[in-house]
This record gives sequence, C-alpha cells and structure tokens, in this order.
Amino acid sequence: MSESVPLTLVAAVARNGALGKDNSIPWRAPSDLKRFRDITWGRPLIMGRKTYQSIGKPLPGRVTIVVTRDPGFLAGARPDHLHLAGDLDEALALGAALARSMHAAEIILAGGAALYRLGLPRAAYLRLTRVDCAPEADAFFPEVDWTQWRETWRETPERGPGDEVGLEYVDYRHI
Repeated sequence: MSESVPLTLVAAVARNGALGKDNSIPWRAPSDLKRFRDITWGRPLIMGRKTYQSIGKPLPGRVTIVVTRDPGFLAGARPDHLHLAGDLDEALALGAALARSMHAAEIILAGGAALYRLGLPRAAYLRLTRVDCAPEADAFFPEVDWTQWRETWRETPERGPGDEVGLEYVDYRHI
C-alpha cells in the first residue's frame, strides 16, 4: 500500500468486542449506520466476502473492493463500482490506486473480523463506535495494543430514533 494513502479501520464494537453473529449485526443503531455512511462516502471500501454478502450490494457513493479467495464469486454481471481482490495486499494496492483516482484521503476497511485482524497492524487510523451492549457473538474485533494508539476525538451522542443501544464514537491515530 502506498504510504500516501492511509488505511482506516471502521467498526462498531460491543463492550465484549463483538462485531456480529451469524453474519449480521446483533443490535439496531441507525445513528451508527449514518456515521458509517458519512465516514466512508467517496472512499474505496474494502470488505470481506461474507460482509459484502450480508449487505447484499455495493453501497452507493463508494467503490467497494471485496476480498475473496473464490475467483468465481459474482461470476457474470458484476455491479458497477465493485472490484474483487484475492487477498488484503491486492485489495490495499487496488484501494490506493482507486483512492488516488477518486482524490480520496484514505482507504476504508470495513470488516469482517479476519480482515480487521490482518489490517490492524497496517492501519493509520481507527474510527470505532463503542456499542453499549455485550451480545452473544461469533465475530469479534481483534485485541488492540492501546499503547500504540492515541485517541484524537470522542463523542457520546444522544440516542437517535430507532437506536436500541447507547453509542460512543471514538477515533484513534496510530503513534
């Protein structure tokens, strides 16, 4: 990956580190989905195949790069603004090229758990939503060595319409 295009991991993480269960999010928080849209708009968005399948389509306003080892994934007609990569290295190289062509400030990695684990050592920024619950889960955010990160911003918003859980937005920069 080009050093001039930083990698940002964006995730909603429960108190117990949970990201999801059965390939879905185990809480409802429309306010966090809006934050996710705002952070990722106009940027290359890397995600794993299962994460992509849980969403079901490329997200508008972003170019999506799906990491999959299945060369036949989405065989035939592929939606616009959707690219495939065989591994994270290929996705990051493609993401850097796309970011430069889009004049985007960063590449976003949006899950799942295995890609977060691989991407964390390469990330320049973390933009986390701390979710005030501890649900049963089968996907977890990786352990973070917090001595390597500095908090740069924090906000605890009012609970929005439809939010079933409290949220706290926290951004970090790798030091």
